[in-house]
Amino acid sequence: MNVQCQNCSKIYHIRDEQLPKGKKISFPCRNCNGQIMLDLRSKKNPDDTAHVAKPPINESPEFSVSEESGTENFKEKVLRSVGDLPPMPEILIKAQKVMSDPNSSFQEIGRILETDQALAGRVLKLANSAAYGLSGMVSSIQHAAVVLGQKTLIEIVTVVGTSKFLGKQLNGYGLQHGDLWKHSLTVAFGSRIIARKKSPKLENDGFSAGLFHDAGKIVLDPYVLEKKKSFEEYLAGGQKTFSDAEKKILGFDHSEIAAELCKIWNIPDVLAAAIRYHHHPFQVQDNKLSYILHMADSIALKIGIDTVAGDVNCQGDEKVMEFLNLKEEDVKGIMEEVVELVNKTVEEMNKS
Repeated sequence: MNVQCQNCSKIYHIRDEQLPKGKKISFPCRNCNGQIMLDLRSKKNPDDTAHVAKPPINESPEFSVSEESGTENFKEKVLRSVGDLPPMPEILIKAQKVMSDPNSSFQEIGRILETDQALAGRVLKLANSAAYGLSGMVSSIQHAAVVLGQKTLIEIVTVVGTSKFLGKQLNGYGLQHGDLWKHSLTVAFGSRIIARKKSPKLENDGFSAGLFHDAGKIVLDPYVLEKKKSFEEYLAGGQKTFSDAEKKILGFDHSEIAAELCKIWNIPDVLAAAIRYHHHPFQVQDNKLSYILHMADSIALKIGIDTVAGDVNCQGDEKVMEFLNLKEEDVKGIMEEVVELVNKTVEEMNKS
């Protein structure tokens, strides 16, 4: 049977044969340390009698508990809620597919993008901005592809296509409209610049991973808001990150959900893995992109464009910098370049 802790909503799966019939038992919740009480003496469904009493005691349960089942069930519920989110623009998916094909022509790219006049107009507007070094030089999508190249055009299309999706207000995380998008844009530019310096083949992947790395927060926001008090209490000491809190209270963090979203959106596995481990890149040492993403996320924090206070753990930065062969002066230069790019892009996108 399933027993839910009423304090943190963690679900435990307990085999019926492990339960002592006709007794009143208790065991501590391993997630929040609250005490779960089960009165098996009544004829009621034990699920209905489960409750939490604090303070917790150090009494060990007389049976084993499977936590994975509860966590996985909740994760499935969370992922089902993805259907309630605004979908990624279909035109964006088609455009990226066409532009990623080396055999595609500029005419094909133009035909795809121009089926959505609003998107095409915003793409041209950003392509002509100072952020990309042009000023009214391109007059069509095809022309933009010729002048800027397909990689840069993919970048512009992705920025424009995700701005609304990532621009939502997230009350659980305390983010206003545009905060998450600006942070994502910062990490995207940072990842692209680091990749350009250290692994040029990863430039485009770095930018895309940077934009999507925190998309899991959009999915988790209502659940974080629902348990806002638990998050505040857990983070009160200032020693834990928000990701730590997510894992403790929800059973998983936003990076895990973002990686699941990548599967739904058919984003390549190498990007999904980098996003999944961008807080802990040493767990996937063969994925250089995760190190790049971690460093870019840290840079966003250093320049004050972080999404949530304490969301990024910078303790491993020295090892990450050593892995990427980055020096302090390199990081300072990247920060300056990122700030300039983000400011120009945001300014252009905010124009009426």
